[in-house]
Amino acid sequence: MPAKDKFHDAVRNALIKEEWQITHDPYTLDFGFTEAYIDLGAEKLLAAEKGENKIAVEIKSFLGSSNLYEYHTAIG
Repeated sequence: MPAKDKFHDAVRNALIKEEWQITHDPYTLDFGFTEAYIDLGAEKLLAAEKGENKIAVEIKSFLGSSNLYEYHTAIG
């Protein structure tokens, strides 16, 4: 399981404050031959006519010495 980013708890708390329900921490994707982890899975119920929204949130801080290197590392 991957380490949590420095801002993980702050993002989680902000989502909860905006009435998102955290459903996964972390959200695991199983591809059969490998697994991938997304930091948070969340959902928010809206009015019945709008249905249900769901999001997956990947948290990155880019605190290294090179933002470009951190960006490339984040996207793989």
